Formats: sequence, structure tokens, C-alpha cells
Amino acid sequence: MPNLTATEYSLITNVMSLCCAAMLAGALFFFYSRSQVAHKYRPALLVSALVPSIACYHYFRIHDSFIHAYTLTNGIYIASGMPFNDAYRYADWLLTVPLLVIELVAVLALQPEVSRKLILKLSSAAALMILLGYPGEISQVTTTRWIFWGLSMVPWSIIMVTLFTEFTQAYSRQSDEVKKLVGNARGLLLITWAFYPIAYLAPMVGLSGDVAQCGLQVGYTIADIVAKVGLGIYIYMIAMAKSEADGFAGDAQVAKASLA
Repeated sequence: MPNLTATEYSLITNVMSLCCAAMLAGALFFFYSRSQVAHKYRPALLVSALVPSIACYHYFRIHDSFIHAYTLTNGIYIASGMPFNDAYRYADWLLTVPLLVIELVAVLALQPEVSRKLILKLSSAAALMILLGYPGEISQVTTTRWIFWGLSMVPWSIIMVTLFTEFTQAYSRQSDEVKKLVGNARGLLLITWAFYPIAYLAPMVGLSGDVAQCGLQVGYTIADIVAKVGLGIYIYMIAMAKSEADGFAGDAQVAKASLA
């Protein structure tokens, strides 16, 4: 663990704290917004709520582990001797990354056989990507890191190719508004998920020390907020647009009308 300045340490811990709050707020919003959309789109919003719920717990553990890994000495944060358990991040990704692609497919309410095929392919590739990345992440041997980086990029590439080929064909009959929202959501995944393999390369290209540690922890955390809460917002907007197109008035309005 490299030594950190007070500014670097505060930036990392504050961003992790922000992440916990953002994930909790996102989870509550998505869960309580389900009544605003038609029933067939509610499973997608439930998954959208589940993703930041899982992430909130893990980021609480990551934050707690990080602050115990350092101690303040003469104005500098140095390693306390307690290990920083960054495995919490991979445990989180193993659960949430497959769920991210599942919610993107689920919100479209496609034909069951089409949904099943896309969900199985995308979620399996997502889980495999995380499992292959972890051995390289914890290795101190550059060659080993390169090998597992290359292996994890195979399912990463499969996901991206699928999102821009089979997935495009699957939602081609949606309304223009929905197609635009889905395209933006897919682009969000591409941008945020591109950060992870790039950041993974940092130690292999000579980047190390306090600046690299700060950039990596802050970058991973911000990317997670954008990917998990940001995508959930798009899922909510897609569900709302499709519900309105289906003529859904909302549970509250329906109940009010039935009493009139």
C-alpha cells in the first residue's frame, strides 16, 4: 500500500462515502418507482433497485477496509499493517455486472425466447469476465496480469459485440423515443465498462505509487456510480416511455378512477 497525502486519502474516502449514499438513494428510488410503470416492466426496475443495493453494502465494506488499512503519521497516511480487502469490489462486480445487462434486456419486454437467449449470453459473459479478471488483479507478476487481462477481454468483447449486433436487432421495432433511450443506455455501458480494462493496465505500464492508487480507487468508484445508478435511470425512463405507449395510467390514477 503506497503512502498517501491527506488530500489523496480524503478524496478516496469521500468518493467512496458518496458512492454509498448514491447507491442507497438509487436503490430506494428505483424500488418505489415501480408503481409508475406497467406491470411487465417492473421486474427490470426491481433489478435496477437490487444492483445499487448490493453495491451499497460492498462499498460500505470497501470504505471500512480502506480506512483501517491506513494510519495518519506526521501528516501522511501510511499502511497500518491491516490489509486493504479490494476483493469486495470483485465480489460486487460478480453479482452486479451480470444484473446490469439483465435489466437492460428485461425492460424491453421482448419475446421470451429472445430475452432468454440475450440474458443467458450476456450475463454468462459478464460473470466470466469478472472471474477471469480477478486472478490477474491480485497477482504481482506482470506476465500473469497480462494473461488474465487478455482472457477477460474475450468475454468483454463478446458483450460489446452482442450489444451492438443482436441486441440492436432485438429492439429495432421499438418506438423512436425508446430506441434513442436504449442507444444511450448502451453507450453508457460502453463508456463506463471501457474504463475498467484500461485502469487494469495501470501497474503493467509502469503507473504506481500514491497517484496511481488515488486515480484507480476514485476512478473505479465513479465508474460504478455512473454504471449502476446512471443505467438504472435510463431503465426507469425506458419503462416510463413504454408504459405510456401502452396506455398505462399508473396505479394511483387507476385506483382513483375506479373509485369515481
